[in-house]
Amino acid sequence: MSNLPRRRVGRTKVEVTTLGLGGAPMGGFRATISESKALAITNQGYEAGVRYFDTSPYYGYGRSELRMGAALRGKPRDGYVLSTKIGRILHAMKPGEQPPADFRDNGLPGFAPVFDYTYDGVMRSLEHSHLRLGIARIDIALVHDVDFWTTKDRAVLEERFRTVMDSGYKALDELRRAGVIGAIGVGINEADTSLRFIQAGDFDCMLLAGRYTLLEQGGLGEFLPECVKRGVSVILGGPYNSGILTGGVKPGATHDYAPAPANLIEKAQKIEAICQRHNVELGAAALQFPLFHPAVCSVIPGALSVAEVKQNAARMSVKLPSELWSELKRENLIDPASPTPN
Repeated sequence: MSNLPRRRVGRTKVEVTTLGLGGAPMGGFRATISESKALAITNQGYEAGVRYFDTSPYYGYGRSELRMGAALRGKPRDGYVLSTKIGRILHAMKPGEQPPADFRDNGLPGFAPVFDYTYDGVMRSLEHSHLRLGIARIDIALVHDVDFWTTKDRAVLEERFRTVMDSGYKALDELRRAGVIGAIGVGINEADTSLRFIQAGDFDCMLLAGRYTLLEQGGLGEFLPECVKRGVSVILGGPYNSGILTGGVKPGATHDYAPAPANLIEKAQKIEAICQRHNVELGAAALQFPLFHPAVCSVIPGALSVAEVKQNAARMSVKLPSELWSELKRENLIDPASPTPN
């Protein structure tokens, strides 16, 4: 077991390991993972020293929570941190009921999600999550997918944002004040919408997927400085940008779960070439880079296999030369303002 450092989440008492495990893959939307393999992935993370685990009702329409809970519920409860999300209520579909237009295949059979960011929706969602997980305490509750990435409609985004801040946020804040939940935050794919949330409410953390990575540092402009100013921690999801930063970059590599455009392929290849000159694996540089920023408390890649979990843990212990970052900045491949070791 590796001894992964821990960092505090915002100004709360919750502390997470710098490497977490994202539970999206074990939901089954993008790859078929057996029950036994999903349990082995979570158990391997724990064995490797990971003590922060993230899931969501949306991942596999309940399947990720069921699997992660099965692996974790027998472990000492004070020994790990667990986060899940609110925003979608799962219901059992009636015979003949048509699934929603954006329904995804390979989720838990017979269940469909309905968006609900109201006070009652938050309470109901968390109650359902407790039951699926089989775990009586959820440490971090995150508002899920209130971003343009998900809605594809500015009017819908505005409506959901207002519902969260006028209704659902009150439930989260109430649960936090009562000590039922240790920290509250938002989990989305956009730095600008994340900034809007932390300016609108008293959040402890933001789970930002893919917007502060070795390939793109869009969060550096306003969002991350505001997090430092307000004492809001950032959990970085998708540190590999869904695959392009895992190594061996070639045409067809995925970025944000789609084939990457040629300009990003070229940029990633240049970054990898510099990493190779310094005898550094691209994946190790990608996994460690976000953690140099003082706002970032954890990176949480998902995993499709036990081998990937072991690989991620090993990458966290790789010594990276300061000259690597200097060269990447000189070549304008990472933002010169990005915090890196001297």
